[in-house]
Amino acid sequence: MKSLIYPTCFPNVAQFLTIVNSDTVYFEVSDNYQKQSYRNRVEIYGANGKLALTVPVNYSQKNRQLYKDVKIANEEQWQPLLLKSLQSAYSMSPFFEYYIDDLMPLFETKFNYILDYNLKSFEVVANCIQLDIKPEFTTDFEKNPVDKTDFRKLVKRNAEVKSLQPYTQVFTEKHGFIPNLSILDLLFNEGPNTELYLKRQQLPSI
Repeated sequence: MKSLIYPTCFPNVAQFLTIVNSDTVYFEVSDNYQKQSYRNRVEIYGANGKLALTVPVNYSQKNRQLYKDVKIANEEQWQPLLLKSLQSAYSMSPFFEYYIDDLMPLFETKFNYILDYNLKSFEVVANCIQLDIKPEFTTDFEKNPVDKTDFRKLVKRNAEVKSLQPYTQVFTEKHGFIPNLSILDLLFNEGPNTELYLKRQQLPSI
């Protein structure tokens, strides 16, 4: 299967299981940037339930910008905040200490563009999961691709994803299972079993 999907900020579980179960992955990098999506949003499991974190960007709705041209608002101290939130949420998870050193460059290195950060976050997490995936990149925007399965809707925050099997999360006893969080939630809780979990799931309906 050839899949067409957006590179997002620490992709959620549905996006990653789509990637894992594809023969070829095409990242959509030729579109206009849109707000209110997972392009700059990460959802994790905090002590009080689902917690949304964002990478601030300099973007104006009045002037359309290509996704690849949108800059990160680095005047805001977003990287230390993101790291602190992950430490607070997952320091007690089984595999946090195992992976956090590999992830640290994402919180210490300056990135100018949100697309570059998202691509790097995918690369780092894929290495943690030990996935040998080299995505292709679009050169033109196709509204209705004919030779690829279009999973680009998964970038939307309101995209409904069903049938994800529960796994043990840090705060399961307090708030129950919360599906389709960032891949980091699955990685910190399942560790080396992450790839196996992803391959056992049904592909999200689109």
